Amino acid sequence: MKAVHFGAGNIGRGFVGLLLHEAGYEVVFADVNAELIDALDAADSYEVHLVGDDAETKTVTGFRAINSATAEDALVAEIATADVVTTAVGPRILRFVAPVIARGLAARASDAPRLAVMACENAIGATDLLAAELMDGLPDDDTRDELAARAVFANTAVDRIVPAQAPDAGIDVTVETFYEWVVDRSPFNGNVPPIPGAHFVDSLGPYIERKLFTVNTGHATVAYTGFLAGATIISEAIGIPSVLAATEAALAETSAALSAKHGLDPEELAAYRAKILNRFRNPYLVDEVTRVGREPLRKLGRNDRFVGPAADYVQYVGGVPSALLAAIGAALRFDVPEDTQSVELQQLLQRADPEDIVDEVMGVQRGDALFEPLVEVVRGAGR
Repeated sequence: MKAVHFGAGNIGRGFVGLLLHEAGYEVVFADVNAELIDALDAADSYEVHLVGDDAETKTVTGFRAINSATAEDALVAEIATADVVTTAVGPRILRFVAPVIARGLAARASDAPRLAVMACENAIGATDLLAAELMDGLPDDDTRDELAARAVFANTAVDRIVPAQAPDAGIDVTVETFYEWVVDRSPFNGNVPPIPGAHFVDSLGPYIERKLFTVNTGHATVAYTGFLAGATIISEAIGIPSVLAATEAALAETSAALSAKHGLDPEELAAYRAKILNRFRNPYLVDEVTRVGREPLRKLGRNDRFVGPAADYVQYVGGVPSALLAAIGAALRFDVPEDTQSVELQQLLQRADPEDIVDEVMGVQRGDALFEPLVEVVRGAGR
């Protein structure tokens, strides 16, 4: 069995690539980072260090690496004979990998099994986005139908904290012991790919939102409130009483929205929140608040970790989610000159009307019940 994985970074090597290797796949990493690809190509193995409870080290072998910027034809040939294609490149990069996946599908033998395509990104419906980008680049409906018949596109929810790595780590990766890889079972019609480390479910939506609106919301809240409190790493930040209280309050609101929207059990959500907070306390994950908080404009988007659950809270619970609004206020004050989105956000706060920021950055329209509360938060951050 063979899997082509786009994105040979820390998540690609330390999470998706590791699980595919353990499932028995030959993994072909594809990336535009020439230095990284050369290092992988020259190595027979790399190590994944799992830190936390039940710490251990795993060795990954039997992989290959292709520079997707300079060896696209070779990558197309790999996709043409692969069983699985996965990505961990970031949602905004999916449009750049879609054309080569389309070429690979076109090159597959007509009698080949359908290719399982799964985008493993921190975004709702990432595989749908990838499929849409792929289909939009095709010339006509007949071509779209032909290539669609050669692939199965399945959405996923992924969860593993992979911090910034030590400068001398090379291609080895340090990750936490905990992970979840949940995949929508329904597109496969009973023929799910053999990946024991993945959990296939009939309804993915609640899993995606539970993860995004607990792990990602919590992580970002710790980062932004910790940054304002002067902390430098996540495990230090969550030890500050005010940061912990802000995070617990925000996650209580996201859980209330998840329970009201999806019928998830409140006690199970409380246990899940407690587990997540303990993961953030892991002293072996030296993760800087500036890394976790980077790209605040994206994180303040309509369907992302703050505005998404806040809107659900208003719709399904009722009232104003004050803790989530406070977390948004902290995100707006994330002033890090090395982060281009942080710089852009601070410039917007100085020159743009708060109403326009809520509309254009957060995707909340005038007349929405959340609009005016968000405007007040933005106005307060801009003072």
